[in-house]
Amino acid sequence: MKAIVIHQYGDSSEFKNIELSIPKPSGHQVLVKVSATSINPIDTKIRKGIVPNAFHPNFPMILHSDFSGEVVEVGENVSRFSVGDFVFGLNVFTGTLSDYFLIEETVIAKAPKNLPIQEAASLPLTAITAWEALFDRGNLKQGDHILIHGGAGGVGHLAIQLAKASGATVTTTVSSNEKAILVKKLGADHVINYKEETVQEYVNRLTDGQGFDLVFDTVGKENLDKSFIAVKPKGTVLAIAARSTHDLSLLHNKSLSLHVIFILLTQKTEEGRKEHSAILNKIATLVEEGKLKPLINPKSFTFDQVKDAHDYFENNEVQFGKVLIENK
Repeated sequence: MKAIVIHQYGDSSEFKNIELSIPKPSGHQVLVKVSATSINPIDTKIRKGIVPNAFHPNFPMILHSDFSGEVVEVGENVSRFSVGDFVFGLNVFTGTLSDYFLIEETVIAKAPKNLPIQEAASLPLTAITAWEALFDRGNLKQGDHILIHGGAGGVGHLAIQLAKASGATVTTTVSSNEKAILVKKLGADHVINYKEETVQEYVNRLTDGQGFDLVFDTVGKENLDKSFIAVKPKGTVLAIAARSTHDLSLLHNKSLSLHVIFILLTQKTEEGRKEHSAILNKIATLVEEGKLKPLINPKSFTFDQVKDAHDYFENNEVQFGKVLIENK
């Protein structure tokens, strides 16, 4: 089988094709034939060596974790899946830029029936991140007013839909009128062009100066300071990018709760991986019910174009939608 690997950290030119034997499943393992993967920021950071690959740190290294595909063989103890099932999930241990891989049946889920199997690869990392932030950490409930920074992004556009499905009022920030139209279609109640209105102005306008019940910050850096301003006293800030330095005096003065979401940490334990599988089952149900739809970038790539896909992603050419890399 073909696998796309890097032999050292670096730019996209490090990707090389190699041939490997197709592995044989045993026990509770299933053999997945990969239909597609998608690009997340963590994938380019691992490739460049900015973020260490804690799950399979040795070279040659197969990157990416999102996948969708078909079960083509099962181990003798597998009970949840059969040959021919279409599945999706995260494979953080051996990567997904290969024709086939083995994975435990307890950590994957059946793909939504009403979604093209390639598009299912856009969901796992971003959907689990949004779910874990909103519900497991933020305890979002009906009637809450949540501010989602970066509503047109990979995590943000799913968070809007999940929050609306739970009965919350959703305000989101965007950088352009085009993105404002997009997030409105996703269900956002209020849309803010952050280039045209200050935090205090929209807090006053939309919450009578009280602040939002929760703020989900998918942007990070200096934007996290804006989140501390926007949330109400004793409110909750949820962040997926919190590696920068901040003055926490406002966090203290407003008695805020800050939750940082990094789902790859959860993937380190068997219990955590099972929790993510359960979330994916809920995500699949919402997709099938028409309550959740991933945005797909109009430009897609094949496994032979992985270098081009990474260049496209890193050159900030992606305006919206997940970038798929299909195994054709």
